[in-house]
Amino acid sequence: MTRVLRDEAELRELIREPHRLVAEKHIDHIDPESRRFIEASPFFLLATSDAEGHCDVSPRGDPAGSVLVLDEHTLAFADRKGNRRLDNLRNILAHPQVGLLFVVPGIGDTLRVNGSARVVTEAPYLPSMAVAGVVPVIAVEVRVEELYSHCSKAFLRSKLWDPAAWPDRRSVPTAGQLARSQSGTRIPARMLDAALRTEAKHNQY
Repeated sequence: MTRVLRDEAELRELIREPHRLVAEKHIDHIDPESRRFIEASPFFLLATSDAEGHCDVSPRGDPAGSVLVLDEHTLAFADRKGNRRLDNLRNILAHPQVGLLFVVPGIGDTLRVNGSARVVTEAPYLPSMAVAGVVPVIAVEVRVEELYSHCSKAFLRSKLWDPAAWPDRRSVPTAGQLARSQSGTRIPARMLDAALRTEAKHNQY
């Protein structure tokens, strides 16, 4: 019968405490080498939650160097054009605690940042965030409270960067197929795929 764990004490019956160096490895600022990692990352995941604790994780991508390190305690990134749901931004307005996971292509190690965010506009650095000539209207600033590197075990186990381990593209549903399945629409998946490709191409920034 499945046993549901109720507290950390029960969890620690199965998994021992981490080594002190691991448990205490986080810092509260952006050190020089972490800055280099952030500036090399073209992709990160942004985790937020609303006032009721409902969570959301959003992929964020821009050319490497687009995330600005404003000082050793603060970083900022642009909010680009999207589907206009504004899930992350609305969550930040309600509950500013966020988590970020920075990824560099081909590198197994990642960098984790936890902190407090705010949504800003008319910031003096917005013009420097322009991509393809488009200056963002909104940016998100994150005050770093915890920063630490994460080992490469997940990438090694998943073989994420190994092309030989990648699935046959035909075995994975396309965005149009997913949209058709989730929405129940009768529009053919190929038409949805074409529309989504056009939307992505013309609304990147």
